[in-house]
Amino acid sequence: MPDFLISLIAVVVILGFMILIHEFGHYAVAKWLGVRVEVFSIGFGKRLLGFRKGETDYRISAIPLGGYVKMSGENPMDERTGDPAEFLSHSRWHRFLIAIAGPAMNIMLAIFLLTTVYMVHYEYPVFMDKLAVIDGVKANSAAALADIQPGDRIIKIDGIANPTWEQVQPRVMISPNQPLAVTVQRGDKVLEKTIVPKPVTSSEVGSAGWYPAEPVIVGKLDDDMPAVKAGIQEDDRVVAMDGKPLGSIEAMIEQLQETKEKPVDLAVLRGNQTLSFHLQPVLSKTEDPKQQRYRLGFLNKEDTIVTRLPFGQAISLSLRENKKYSFLLLELAKKLVEGKVSPRMVSGPIGIAQEAGYAAQQKGWTPLLALTSGISLNLGIFNLLPIPILDGGVIFFLLIESLMGHDISLRIKERVYQAAFVFLVLFAVMVIFNDLVKTIPGLADRLQ
Repeated sequence: MPDFLISLIAVVVILGFMILIHEFGHYAVAKWLGVRVEVFSIGFGKRLLGFRKGETDYRISAIPLGGYVKMSGENPMDERTGDPAEFLSHSRWHRFLIAIAGPAMNIMLAIFLLTTVYMVHYEYPVFMDKLAVIDGVKANSAAALADIQPGDRIIKIDGIANPTWEQVQPRVMISPNQPLAVTVQRGDKVLEKTIVPKPVTSSEVGSAGWYPAEPVIVGKLDDDMPAVKAGIQEDDRVVAMDGKPLGSIEAMIEQLQETKEKPVDLAVLRGNQTLSFHLQPVLSKTEDPKQQRYRLGFLNKEDTIVTRLPFGQAISLSLRENKKYSFLLLELAKKLVEGKVSPRMVSGPIGIAQEAGYAAQQKGWTPLLALTSGISLNLGIFNLLPIPILDGGVIFFLLIESLMGHDISLRIKERVYQAAFVFLVLFAVMVIFNDLVKTIPGLADRLQ
């Protein structure tokens, strides 16, 4: 099956399932509290098919980019009749419970899915748990400009003491072009440094230019590139290049840029065999459409620990991971509003489809579940942002009204909702445009 079709099917299934869960949260609590639900829709726009049961029309609509639950009297601009089954006839507490139910279902789904994954197939990169000892530094990188050297150990970054690589990497990624305080230990010396991570790749995430020691394990192979043509296979371990041991994939990349198109000899472990390959690097595109580099044509796969966790450990770890990424998402949202990070860090439907397609092609079903968990958490947190029209906006209005002791006027709500709708449409257009820029090489340059 073509990659495009796999990606399309995967993203439709994932987003459709998450929207169903989200809207079911609103639906179930509304019905429980006695609010009349007129429509339960997957998708927007014209009704394609469905059925009516009782007072609710269950439908699938033409535009598969969301979904909604339509409750009687939900729109502040609608005329209120005083019917007890209308949304606005219920107390603020009831309306709060209905509004928060959708995001809560997404967050609970994320916790449940990640717990399931950990119980079935807990896979964790070995180097992530290690203390952040720098194996190498790229030339002209943020770390190099701050005089950080191989062998330095990061003992504090952005206020986090004795961090592991798992703690270092996200702090750098969400801080492009922003000063980041770093303390390193070099022998018996403790040095205070400030780095300014450079934006890299089409998503413009921050990069310090340092890297840890980790084995070179062949992951996804690119078609018609030297590695696949020479017979290198996924899960091969590249232990040496031109007779010199390799400490990391970054060291290999750096060496290839120095030797350029000069042929290289690789020593590869495949099971119990040691194999030799002679390859000629080619100048090729990278994950950054503005950059080319000499490559052999494969992505690195992390060395991982694979095990199964009992239920107690699995749910505890799932809660910790979801909590950690929730705060990272909120910090990213804050930096987006402040203009400190590029909107290209946000993926839209095209980016999600690409990730879903790749996950769907991996062995087993746990990679797809893990991705679904992450997207569900994103959806839940995004909907809690205090933006009118979103659930968080409804909650924000309810909080203000509770403090005021009376409802906000319908005229003000109408203007705010109209402005919020325009904002969300523009935001959606921007996200999709950024997806296209990241997907189609050279598009941004042609539009300038």
